[in-house]
Amino acid sequence: MVDVTKWPIFSLMAPEELPSIRKACVFGSSANEAIYITNDDEVFVFGLNCSNCLGTGDSQSTIVPKKLDFLKGRKVVSLSYGSGPHILLATDDGELFAWGHNGYSQLGNGTTNQGVAPVVVSANLISKRITEVACGSHHSMALTNLGEVYAWGYNNCGQVGSGSTANQPTPRRVSSCLQNKLAISIVCGQTSSLALVDNGEVYGWGYNGNGQLGLGNNGNQMSPCRLVGLQGVCVQQIVSGYAHSLALTDEGLLYAWGANTYGQLGTGNKSNQLSPLQILTEKERVVEVAACHSTHTSAAKTQSGHVYMWGQCRGQSIVLPHLTHFSCTDNVFACFATPSVMWRPLSVEHDDFLTVAQALKKEFDNPETADLKFCVDGKYIYVHKAVLKIRCEHFRSMFQSHWNEDMKEVIEIDQFSYAVYRAFLQFLYTDNVELSPEDAIGLLDLATSYCEDRLKRLCQHIIKRGITVENAFSLLSAAVRYDAVDLEEFCFKFCMNHLTEVTQTTAFWQIDGNLLKDFICRASRCGAFKN
Repeated sequence: MVDVTKWPIFSLMAPEELPSIRKACVFGSSANEAIYITNDDEVFVFGLNCSNCLGTGDSQSTIVPKKLDFLKGRKVVSLSYGSGPHILLATDDGELFAWGHNGYSQLGNGTTNQGVAPVVVSANLISKRITEVACGSHHSMALTNLGEVYAWGYNNCGQVGSGSTANQPTPRRVSSCLQNKLAISIVCGQTSSLALVDNGEVYGWGYNGNGQLGLGNNGNQMSPCRLVGLQGVCVQQIVSGYAHSLALTDEGLLYAWGANTYGQLGTGNKSNQLSPLQILTEKERVVEVAACHSTHTSAAKTQSGHVYMWGQCRGQSIVLPHLTHFSCTDNVFACFATPSVMWRPLSVEHDDFLTVAQALKKEFDNPETADLKFCVDGKYIYVHKAVLKIRCEHFRSMFQSHWNEDMKEVIEIDQFSYAVYRAFLQFLYTDNVELSPEDAIGLLDLATSYCEDRLKRLCQHIIKRGITVENAFSLLSAAVRYDAVDLEEFCFKFCMNHLTEVTQTTAFWQIDGNLLKDFICRASRCGAFKN
């Protein structure tokens, strides 16, 4: 499952809120805006709200998600964002909504007034059922269930496909050589447009200064032109970056063309390509490609699940596809794209599958699956021998070296309290410790006895966070007793900083004589008793 918290903006949400998310999209010039849809088909937005792109009816930014009541209950099937930003959203009943920046009529409502809240785009789309949307920098496209392509908005380079460079204030059907074609997918670069038709052909129009239309030249196109460089192959997926494009064929072959300033074509150099060029030729079959108009980053996933990235990656120019440790292309954009937007709306699948760590945590102290129990202070703690042997050298020796305990179903523990021993066993299942500083002293004793160095460090951390004037000397005594040098130094400094208060506590006067003597001598050397 993809983790939406890989995008920093989602770290604003509480962990218990995340399971409600079904679909999400991070956008904006700094990836500072987000929209998400819940399992109940409620739409929420939060972030910077540039150009009213959150659609909340005002221009206020928010770090707390706000609900777009107008869209409640509508099932979202497609979502895209521009650079203004402006937002297009299509629902399963074929309606199209738009809001945000509208300086070039990219909202399709015939005006250039800012869209402060979602409105239905209906001009020239009456009775049309929209199935997919795409946004360029300041132009928009929509695909109908009949394979028709509509475009509107900024048209300085012909990206609307109308045959001219006049801005288009309302949706207009892109015809020309697409007139009798059945389009199945649409994508936008910043100022260019591509359409994939059902027979695997690709058509492009708009700005072509870097060759992003793949036509073999760098002249702008006012109306759709077929990419003859892809003749003979059947394309099944197209994506566009800021000024480059990628196409994936039904045989798993990958082609790239357009701008290459950052190595985003993956050709091993930074030369632009005016025609499609096959890349990743020595790799296995490619099953997915990724790019988006606001970045210069590219990614691909192979049949065996390997994910590659190239182009602008965290400021570096990666000119050849680089194998990552990611399991999906989405994570490339979360961690390496600039800005770290989503290249597509992310569908988050929630199921009952548990990771190994989650399953172990769930089975701790479960009498139904346990094969061993400890008795501490008359209470039982249920565990699994295999887990203990894997996680702890003490138990590995106990169960493999013919100790008496190896033959027992119940092991009695009398050296430690129930709270301490349970916390220790739970740590072996979860890597976490939840104890008060006072109980952590007992766990520190256990960690020292069992030679568990990491647990010892965790205990010291808990104790440091919980130190007070009242318990400082007790904690110092424990640190000395268990040879925790860093903790001893920390407690000593705390006692010195609060010397008058600490020497008036009960713990100070109940301490062992030798320790008290050592403390006074050490404090004296530090100048504690100088007039």
